[in-house]
Amino acid sequence: MAAISRTTPEKFFEAVQLEVTQRLSAFTDGIQAYQSAARTARPPEPPVIWQSGAMRLLDYGATFETANSGPPILVVPSLVNRGYILDLTADRSLLRHLAKQGLRPLLVDWGSPGQAETTYTLTDYITGPLQGAFDHIRQDSGLAPALMGYCMGGDLALALASRNPSQVSALVLLATPWDFQAGQEAYLPMLAAMAPAIETIIDGLGMLPSDVLQAMFTGLNPGGAGIKFRHFADMPTKSAPAKMFIALEDWLNDGVPLAGPVARECLFDWYLQNTPATGQWRIAGDVVDPASISAPSLVIVPETDYIVPPEGAKVLADAIPRAQLKMVKAGHIGMVAGGRARSTLYTPLVKWLRGALS
Repeated sequence: MAAISRTTPEKFFEAVQLEVTQRLSAFTDGIQAYQSAARTARPPEPPVIWQSGAMRLLDYGATFETANSGPPILVVPSLVNRGYILDLTADRSLLRHLAKQGLRPLLVDWGSPGQAETTYTLTDYITGPLQGAFDHIRQDSGLAPALMGYCMGGDLALALASRNPSQVSALVLLATPWDFQAGQEAYLPMLAAMAPAIETIIDGLGMLPSDVLQAMFTGLNPGGAGIKFRHFADMPTKSAPAKMFIALEDWLNDGVPLAGPVARECLFDWYLQNTPATGQWRIAGDVVDPASISAPSLVIVPETDYIVPPEGAKVLADAIPRAQLKMVKAGHIGMVAGGRARSTLYTPLVKWLRGALS
């Protein structure tokens, strides 16, 4: 402040203008570098063992021979983003790590909503393809599967567990929101103001496009895009950090639209009405009650998550009778695909699963 008081308004304006110009230039350089960068091929996709409409079930147990007969784990990602964030690269793959340790992860790949799915509600997804995948795994393996959900997928996994209480061997919830208003005080008024425009988009298209969803997520951290692309502009293009940045950014830009009814449930019921935390969220008429889950459960919450604020996720550890809470020093995405994910998540998760499933 002392330095500002010693300068003239004209000099101050020139300094600000120079800084803005330099930041915009670096941001543009980062965007151009990202767009022109060479891509590294992702790991080969494991076999599809079951399918229902757009949804496929991928068997990561086939990626390592030791996992073929391991305890099955149905892994449920969000409906908003592609599930391969859990299998991003050969070195950053939670699913392949689990398989290498003798477990059998089976990933739900939701795909993009087809003609049938555009009318789906959350009840349709959970009682339809998700229940079908769960039943297939039980019949195929002869075992009670564990369930693992990431982000919104954790809510779907929890709902599935509550509908099959005696048939789930364990439940793992990664960065899963439950109290949708905790830590969202600044965001909720904006969502309420946007609601009429979102309704118009859904009415016109029958779904909520991924670009709209991406813009909403960006709005949670408005300065983040500028910072990350300016940082990327300074990276050597063939370095490991640059390759990981490209892989993550490609995943972020590979979003899928939400079926109209699901978008309304998630944005308006979950966030604006907070139906899960207030006991009002129902699937096929039944309240989704965490207290009904009897399986050993692990709630993992990243400490620096701005997408799912920790205070809105930690409540599940108290709501589920046999739940343990584990906090990790990471963000929402870094928890599963960051440089320290192996030590902060992969290794302790395997240890817990082995204990819970033994």
